[in-house]
Amino acid sequence: MATPEPAPPEALPASRSAAAEPPARPARETSRLHRLITVGGTILALFILYEVFTSFVAFTDDAYVRSDLVAVAPQVTGQIIEVHVVDNQEIRIGDKLFTIDPVPFQLVVNQWKAQIDRAAAQLKVAQEELALAQAALQVSTSSHTYAVQEQSRFSDLAKREFAPRAELDRANDELRRSQAEMTISTVAIAKAQTDIGAHEAALELAKAQLASAQWNLDRTVVRAPNNGPITNLTVRKGDMATINIPIIGIVDADAWRIMANYKQYYVRDFKIGDTAWVWLDSAPWHFHKARITGIARGFSRTPGVDKLLPYVAPTTDWIRLQRRIPVTIVLEDLPPGFKLYMGADARTVIFP
Repeated sequence: MATPEPAPPEALPASRSAAAEPPARPARETSRLHRLITVGGTILALFILYEVFTSFVAFTDDAYVRSDLVAVAPQVTGQIIEVHVVDNQEIRIGDKLFTIDPVPFQLVVNQWKAQIDRAAAQLKVAQEELALAQAALQVSTSSHTYAVQEQSRFSDLAKREFAPRAELDRANDELRRSQAEMTISTVAIAKAQTDIGAHEAALELAKAQLASAQWNLDRTVVRAPNNGPITNLTVRKGDMATINIPIIGIVDADAWRIMANYKQYYVRDFKIGDTAWVWLDSAPWHFHKARITGIARGFSRTPGVDKLLPYVAPTTDWIRLQRRIPVTIVLEDLPPGFKLYMGADARTVIFP
C-alpha cells in the first residue's frame, strides 16, 4: 500500500501565512479611521483657530483709496479763449481754470446800463410833470375857491338887482373854468403818478437785468471750487463751453478716505472712532494709522449706476463671496506732501 508523500517543508509557512491574512484587515481599517479623525480634528482646530483669530483681527484686502471728484461745469455758454491750468496740476480754491470770451456778455451789460439811464431819465420827467400838475392843482383850487365866492356874491346881488345880470354870468363862467382846471390838474396828477410807477418798474427791471448780465459776465472766468489736482484735462483753447456740462475734473484734496469692504460678521464689533491700520499699494511696506468714520447701514444687492445705496460685488473671478459692507476709514497724521491716488488698492486691519 502506497504511503502519501510528506508535504514539502516550504509549503508549511505558506499555509500559515494564508491563515494569518484575515487578522490584518481590521488593522488597515483602524489606520484609515485614525487618519480620518486626524484630518477632521485638524480642520476643526483650524476653523476654531480662524474664528478666534478673526474675533481679534479684522482684515480685508478689498479696499481702495477714494476722494470726491468735483466736476467743474461753466455757468455760461461761450468760446474758451484761455486755459490757465495743465493736466495733474495742483490748484487751490479760487485759482483760474479757464476763461470764456467775455465780449458778448459785456455788450449785454452795456445795453442794460443804457436802459437804466433811459428809465431814470423818463422817471425824472414824470416826477417833474407830477410836480407841475400838483402846482397847477393848487392854483386851480385857489381860483375855484375865489370863483365860488364871487359867484355866490353876484348871485345874491343879482337877486336883489344890485348887480347887472352880466356880472353874474361872468362869475358863473369863472366858476366853471376853475372847476375844469381843477379836473385837468387832477387828471394830470393821476397820469404823472401812473407814469412814475411805470418808469420805476422799468428802472427796477433794468437794474435786475443788469445784475443778471453782470453775473453772467463774472462767470466767464471759471475758478476752482476746491483744492486738489486737475485730472484728465482735455479742454483746449477754442473749445465751446456749454452751460452745466462738466469739462474739468478736480480730485478733492480735502476728502481723502479709504473704502474698505468688510464681511458682514466683522462689522458687528466695529465702532465709530476705532483705530484702523492701512497698507497702501501705492506706498507699500508701511502701515498708516487711521480711524473709522462711517459704517454703511445699507447696500444694494443688484448692480447699477448712480444708486443711492452702494453696491459691492459678491464674487471674484470664480467664487461667490459673502456679502460685504462698506466701512469708511480716514487716514491720520500723514506726512507733508504725502500723495494719495484715487482708486488705488489698499489693505486694512482693524482690531475690534
